[in-house]
Amino acid sequence: MTEPRTPLPLSILDLAPVPSGGTVAGALRNTIDLARRAEEFGYRRYWVAEHHLVPGVASSAPAVLIGQIAAATRTIRVGSGAVQLGHQTPLAVVEQFGLIDALYPGRIDLGLGRSGQRRAELLAEKDDPGPPEAKVVDGLLIPPPFSFAAVARSPQFAFHASLLQQPGAVAPDFAEQVDDIQAFLHGTYRSPEGYPAHAVPGEGADVELWILGSSGGQSAQVAGERGLPFAANYHVSPATVLEAVEAYRKAFTPSAELAEPYVVVSADVVVAEDDATARELAKPYGLWVRSIRTGQGAIPYPSIAEADAHEWTDEDRALVADRTDTQFAGSPETVVERLRVLQRVTGADELLVTTITHDHADRVRSYELLARAWREAAQEDQR
Repeated sequence: MTEPRTPLPLSILDLAPVPSGGTVAGALRNTIDLARRAEEFGYRRYWVAEHHLVPGVASSAPAVLIGQIAAATRTIRVGSGAVQLGHQTPLAVVEQFGLIDALYPGRIDLGLGRSGQRRAELLAEKDDPGPPEAKVVDGLLIPPPFSFAAVARSPQFAFHASLLQQPGAVAPDFAEQVDDIQAFLHGTYRSPEGYPAHAVPGEGADVELWILGSSGGQSAQVAGERGLPFAANYHVSPATVLEAVEAYRKAFTPSAELAEPYVVVSADVVVAEDDATARELAKPYGLWVRSIRTGQGAIPYPSIAEADAHEWTDEDRALVADRTDTQFAGSPETVVERLRVLQRVTGADELLVTTITHDHADRVRSYELLARAWREAAQEDQR
């Protein structure tokens, strides 16, 4: 009998969400528990995001959390999705991840992002990001783009940005920082005057370097030109995912890390036994996205009752429509089919799913149901 082919890998992006009525300590314990379960379910990677100064997300220090997850698991790859380079130096990043790799060799992913460097670009954006029409590409919804320009101009946003850097500090160019990180990892770093510097720990670390991006801009270009794997964010910016993967592949140059482009694409997912139950569990998502896009920052993740109690305006609905319309909520069969469409249209080599529900048990169950259905679908393809 022909062996079933290995299904396209599924991985997890976790924000360590704090539910309403919960605590940061509880959220972190849930993350550790979910990572253990994800390993049992067969997910390839477990990444944690970096967010700051918001009450609903506990993943403010990826390196610290990654070390805890790696200690609690045995085989699953663990990493960042992503470290924001606008907030710290390349040496600091390499030392942190080199330390983790020294303790858990061969399992650590270092995902890099430039959200911390984008404020000037956001300030230059227009509030109206473009034409309002959505489109469907081979079955995949591509909604109109959303602009964070209004949020970036808020005094609170500027205040928060000031707390993440030393006074007067200016983040270097993203490409230069990526080059410096690679040089520290390879032991080739030199100052402009030619002085060497060696990261200990860090030099020679067996970490897998990734670039994350939401558009066809610098992140995609840097990943492609340096021959690094690239993660495109359909869950954050569904309007620009196709241009992101296209720009990356167009810029790709083979490297010692990769002979061909490698793309992981993210998606927001909620899976339950049937479509109706999944849609019920997904109800709070829109209210949570609204808190982010109104400048509050992510609130503690609402309960279904709190979501039901919110009085939605047309303006509210328009504010979150691109995210709620592209969330994959349904039965295992429904979500597998939608993820297959996402993979087909983007050409993804791997999918990165992120699930947030108010109750931890529902989140664990969602990942369990998805992993099982994904394997079964691959096996069915062989029959």
